[in-house]
Amino acid sequence: MQKIKPIKLHTDKTSTTEKLTSTELGKLWATYMGNSMGKCILSYYLHHVEDEYIKALLENALLLSEEFLKIITDIFTKENFPVPHGFTEADVNIQAPRLFQDEFYVHYLKYTAKAGMSIYNVAFPLVYRKDVEEFFRYCMDSTMDLMGQIKEILMYKGLIIKPPLIPIPEKVTYVHKDFLNGFFGDVRPMHALEITHFYDIIENNTTSRALITAFAQVVRDEEIRKLFERGEEITQKNIEKDMKMLEKENLPAPSLLNDLVTTSTFSPFSDKLMLFHKMDMFTIKLRSFGNAAAVNGRHDIALKHSNALLKNANFVQDAAKIMIEKGWFEQPPSAVYSDY
Repeated sequence: MQKIKPIKLHTDKTSTTEKLTSTELGKLWATYMGNSMGKCILSYYLHHVEDEYIKALLENALLLSEEFLKIITDIFTKENFPVPHGFTEADVNIQAPRLFQDEFYVHYLKYTAKAGMSIYNVAFPLVYRKDVEEFFRYCMDSTMDLMGQIKEILMYKGLIIKPPLIPIPEKVTYVHKDFLNGFFGDVRPMHALEITHFYDIIENNTTSRALITAFAQVVRDEEIRKLFERGEEITQKNIEKDMKMLEKENLPAPSLLNDLVTTSTFSPFSDKLMLFHKMDMFTIKLRSFGNAAAVNGRHDIALKHSNALLKNANFVQDAAKIMIEKGWFEQPPSAVYSDY
C-alpha cells in the first residue's frame, strides 16, 4: 500500500522541551492508572495459567503494561510531575487460589485491549509534543498487534462466535420515511452498524459480568459487595435485552462466560483495585452506548441504549462516591481553582 508523502518542516524547535498540555497530562495519567492496575491483574493471571498459548498472550500483555508504565514515569519525572500511586504489589496476592479458567483470560485481554485503544485513539489527534505523540502511536500499534494475537487464539481454539453474517445488497438504495420507525408502523431490519454495536456491547458485557460475578464473590467490604451485585444485575439485564434484539433478527450473539469463574471466595485483589476496575469498566460502557446511539436510526434502539446508559452512569456515580469516601479516589491532573 502506498504511504502519504512526507512533509519536511524547516524548524529547529525541540518539541520535547514544551510543557505538557492538559490533554497530554490527562491521557498519560489515565494510561498510567489503567496499566498499573493491569500489571497487578496480569501478574495474578500468569500465576494461574496452564495453556501455553494463553500464557504467551498474558506475558506479552504484561510486557506492554510494564513498558508503558516506564515510559510515562520517565516523562513525568522529567517534568517534575508526581508519578501517580496507582496500584502496586500491595493490591494483589498472586498466591490466592485460582479465580478464573484459562479461557477467561483471552476474553479479558480482548476487552482491556479495546479499552486501551479507545484511550490511545482519542489521545493521538490531540497531543502535540513529539515524545508523547510517539508514545501513543507506539501504544496503539503494539496494542493492535496484541489484539491480532488475541483474535487468532480465540479463533484457533474455537472460543468465540464471529459477528453475524448479513446479505450483500444487490444495489445501492436510499432509505424511506419509515427508516426511523421502531415502535409503530413498518419496522425495518437492523442495519450493519446497529448490529455491529449490539455485538460489541454484548461481547463487552459478557466479560464484564463474569468479572463482576467473581469480584462480588471475593470482595471483603459489604457495601462494595452490594454495589457489585447491583452491577451484576444491571449487566445481566443489558445482555438479555441486547441478545433478544439480535434474536428478533435471527442473528447469533456472543456466549456467556460465567462458567469460567471458579468457586473460590479468597480474594486475589484489594477491594480498592476491584472497585476502581468496575468503575472504569462501567465508564467504558457509557462510551459504547454513546457510540451505538450515534450510528443508530430506529427509535426503539435509541431508547434502549439511552436507558442502559443512564443505569450504568448511576453505577459509576455510586462507585465513585464509595471511592471518595474511603480515600481511594486519586485526583487526576486539574486546572487551577478559580472562584466564580
